[in-house]
Amino acid sequence: MKSMLVALLSFAIVLPALPAAAEHAFTPDAIPYGPAPAFVPPGAQLAVIEGDPMASTGDFTIRLKMPDGYRIPPHWHAKRENVTVISGNFKVGMGDAFEESRMMTFGAGSFAYLDPAMHHYAMASGEVVVQVHGMSPFQFNYINPKDDPSKNK
Repeated sequence: MKSMLVALLSFAIVLPALPAAAEHAFTPDAIPYGPAPAFVPPGAQLAVIEGDPMASTGDFTIRLKMPDGYRIPPHWHAKRENVTVISGNFKVGMGDAFEESRMMTFGAGSFAYLDPAMHHYAMASGEVVVQVHGMSPFQFNYINPKDDPSKNK
């Protein structure tokens, strides 16, 4: 009886905290997607799940939804990039030139991390959603400056 009372009291203490916690939890249909920022090619949608990827410091988590055939030219990041494939087939290659024949395909559930300064490129095979998390600021550094959509409008 005493253990049941402790359990009920514990539940009563936790219950009021649940609505506030719901502000930090998302079902797939509640992910707040919008147009991707200018540092990636147009056509994708981006959602900031947690943190601020452009802040000077701190953790962030984003999701990038890409249409079939969407390409991200060769680039690198100043900080480690952690990528989880949520859905679809995400193709990734390493190097300074986009070579589709050298890309590996990662399906839903795949995870990879890329250390700072690793030169890589990516492509969506079908509609793809990836989740990226890491430390801010999240910077794209294109190998070829002509590939940077934020500077070439």
